[in-house]
Amino acid sequence: MTEQQLPAWADPSVSPAALDPQGVSRRGLLRRAGLFGAAFALGSAAVPARAADGLRPGGEDPRLAYLVGDHHIHSVYSHDAKYTFSQLAAAGAKYGLDWMVFTEHSNFGHADFGAALEHREILDARAENPRQLIFQGLEWYIPAAEHCTVFTAPGPHEVDVLTRFERAYDGKLLAYDKGGPADADTARNEAHAVKAVKWLAEQRRSGYVDDVLVLANHPMRLGIDSPHEMRDWRDAAPEIMIGMEGAPGAQGAAIPGWRGAGSIRGEYENKPSAQSWPGYPADAYLTYGGFDWATATVGGLWDSMLAEGRLFSVTTNSDAHRIVFDTWKNGDWQPGQTFDSTGRLPDPVNTNTPQPGSDFWPGQFSRTHVGVTRYGYRAVMAGMRAGRVWLDHGHLLDGLEVRLIRDGDRGRGVTLGGRLRVRKGERLTLNVTVTTASRPNPQGILPELAHVDVIRGAVRGPVADRDTWKAPETRVVRTHDVSGRTGTYTLRIPLTAGEESFYIRLRGSDGNRHGTGYLGASVDPHGPVPHAPGDGDPWTDTWFYSNPVFVDVEGA
Repeated sequence: MTEQQLPAWADPSVSPAALDPQGVSRRGLLRRAGLFGAAFALGSAAVPARAADGLRPGGEDPRLAYLVGDHHIHSVYSHDAKYTFSQLAAAGAKYGLDWMVFTEHSNFGHADFGAALEHREILDARAENPRQLIFQGLEWYIPAAEHCTVFTAPGPHEVDVLTRFERAYDGKLLAYDKGGPADADTARNEAHAVKAVKWLAEQRRSGYVDDVLVLANHPMRLGIDSPHEMRDWRDAAPEIMIGMEGAPGAQGAAIPGWRGAGSIRGEYENKPSAQSWPGYPADAYLTYGGFDWATATVGGLWDSMLAEGRLFSVTTNSDAHRIVFDTWKNGDWQPGQTFDSTGRLPDPVNTNTPQPGSDFWPGQFSRTHVGVTRYGYRAVMAGMRAGRVWLDHGHLLDGLEVRLIRDGDRGRGVTLGGRLRVRKGERLTLNVTVTTASRPNPQGILPELAHVDVIRGAVRGPVADRDTWKAPETRVVRTHDVSGRTGTYTLRIPLTAGEESFYIRLRGSDGNRHGTGYLGASVDPHGPVPHAPGDGDPWTDTWFYSNPVFVDVEGA
């Protein structure tokens, strides 16, 4: 299909903001099921959500289709990566991605040259891959902390906003990187990170960009994202700073015999440093079933934030830099050229010999599923903001639909990221509809889901100590053995509202590797566990996680 023959929604010469002021209807989206894969095999057209009146218990969310994506991808416009936009977008299409975000590292070469050059190539990638939503973003070096994905909705100011943000707020460019307890500039640097999030929120409020989102990347890799900093970013603009990577990229880092005897999935091979927050235990620097300790620990940091009664989402992604077993290498520089003078690496060259790497292609292993009511860039961002998110590794599931409803109510109930209002003592039903994997994954394995865990936590409101990382009332309350079940089935799980508000989230795995959770068997009897260094085959230890559903008990 030539560019001139593209439908309007895929034409890169037309501003997506102009094209999709209200998005494409779900009915139209479903008609395009052949274009967007199994994510849209959901049946009838959308029914508008019934507005919550704020007076009566209950609640209802719209019907959803799920779009699969990756919000953390690097190309030749990052100093430590090697692939072109075309290579990465083609890989995303091959592995079934509907949306992807290119997040190049901040540095002077990128700020001076790369961001604008990158945008031209993004337009080309959109033209070459009309079935994908391709966002431009940035991997922000947070002052006093680690990294974040920052991305905007396409529009006339997307590059300008990202470049202005990079120059004014990037910790690496400003040398605002120090954040250790003994560093004199820690308070200033942490405050600058909060200003940065507020600045992005203002660009959205003013209408300068249609939308912008921020997610913390690999939060426990270095232990420098303290609990109070994560809460500060969230509280500065919760509509912008929406969550964190529940599982990092670099999932191929510990394939046996490939990268080294000390390798850990996610490249979580670090130890505490002077910059690390001292309250984290040494085990926080590992991954558990490939997931970050902050997410994988039932009753841990993620749960402590959810226990405040506020949504904070988790995601997963490739963090693609260098793909495992790939045969391409970086091209050679022309005389006198450097990344700082060009903002771009030379195009890669195929060697026909496997090269070093830790990552998978976008969509090959890690997938974030976002529930949408319309097809479009802003629809994906709205779905992420609403928390309609679940994630899996190794293509463990084809589909997951979660609805919580009061017994006796008619309708669909509320879904991931949503809130259900109830009275004390009311009976509820959590409907979990699973669609099992119907085909072998990219490794040639037909994944099989072994169990579904229901995790429940009490909502206690804002914490007094903003460095709290535990939620003592959160635990696995039910496990369903689903071994051998195939196709689509629904688990109907009874719940009862007690005297206090609470949330429910889900988790499950292929059942190959599990053990007592980090906070003990009474909290998590069979959670994910770390692998031995250098022996972490990701394809044989796959999990799914969902965002929470909140239950607000009247009078709590």
